[in-house]
Amino acid sequence: MAAKIAVVGSMNMDLVARAHHIPEPGETIVGRDFRMVPGGKGANQAVAAARLGAKVMMVGRVGNDPFAAQLLQNLDKDGIDHRFVFQDIEEATGVALIMVDESGQNSILVAAGANYRLSVQDIESARSAIEEADVLLVQLENPVNTILRAVQIGHAAGVIVILNPAPARPVPEELLSLADFVIPNEPETTMMTGLPVNELNQAGIAAARLVEMGARQVIITLGKRGCYFCNQTTSKYFQAFRVNAIDTTAAGDAFLGGFAVALAENQPIEYAIKWGRASGALAATRMGAQPSLPNREEVLQLISNQMID
Repeated sequence: MAAKIAVVGSMNMDLVARAHHIPEPGETIVGRDFRMVPGGKGANQAVAAARLGAKVMMVGRVGNDPFAAQLLQNLDKDGIDHRFVFQDIEEATGVALIMVDESGQNSILVAAGANYRLSVQDIESARSAIEEADVLLVQLENPVNTILRAVQIGHAAGVIVILNPAPARPVPEELLSLADFVIPNEPETTMMTGLPVNELNQAGIAAARLVEMGARQVIITLGKRGCYFCNQTTSKYFQAFRVNAIDTTAAGDAFLGGFAVALAENQPIEYAIKWGRASGALAATRMGAQPSLPNREEVLQLISNQMID
C-alpha cells in the first residue's frame, strides 16, 4: 500500500519573466520568456511526494478564478487528492511575480491572496485526512495559527510531523516542539537562531541550538554542501550528491518530498535523508519548480549510482 502524506500549505501561480537586468524603481524594461508555472511551497512538496509514489492529500485555499482551475488541474496530473483545497470567493489565488536576470539572480514578489485565508475551520474540515496520514508536511506560507492547529491534530493522532519553517519568520515554541522534524535552509536557520550558517561547523552549532530551543530533530539543508542532522543524542553531516546543477528552484521542496516519502515507508532516518538529498539534487539539474521534480525511478538510480552515506 502506498504511503499516505498530507500536505497543508500554499498554492501559487508563478508568473516568471526573464530580462537583461532587474529594473530599478521607476524603470521600465523589455523582458522575454514569460511563463506561468504552478508553484507554492505546499503544492511543490505535494507534487514531489506524489511523483515518488505516495498517496497525497493537499489541504489549502485558492481563489475562484482561472488560476485556481489551472492549479487544481495540475494537481490532478500527479494524482493528488484536492478535496480539501477550498475556494475563496473574496480573495484571488496566490501569485508570485518573478523577474530573473541574465546571471540567474531573481526578484520575487508574492501576493499570498487566498493562501493567507486558510483557516482553523478549514483544518478542522480536513481533520480526517490529517489523522489518517503517515506523514504531515507543513510550511509557513499560511497563517501560523492555522498551521499550528494542523500540527496539533497530526501530533495527537501519532502522525509524523515535518515542519519546513519557510519563508523565514519567527516560529512559536509550541509549533517547534510538536514537530517530529524541523527542516530549515540556511537563511531560515539564521532567522530562527540568530547564528550564521556559513561553515559546516556553524551548521552543527545552529542545529544544536534549534534542539535546545525545543525542536526534537533538525535537518539543516545546505544546498550543494549537503545537509546537517541533529537531535538530543546524534549530530551528523551528510554530503550532497554530485550533479550538474543549473537551477535550484524547488530543490528544497524536492528534499522535503523525498524525505517524507521514505519516512512514510518506514525507512530509517539516514536512508530517508538520502532520499531527500537525491530528490533535491535531481531537481537542481532542471529548470523550473514543479517541472524539475523527479520520479521514483530517477531517485533510486541516483542513489544506486553514487554510493555515499
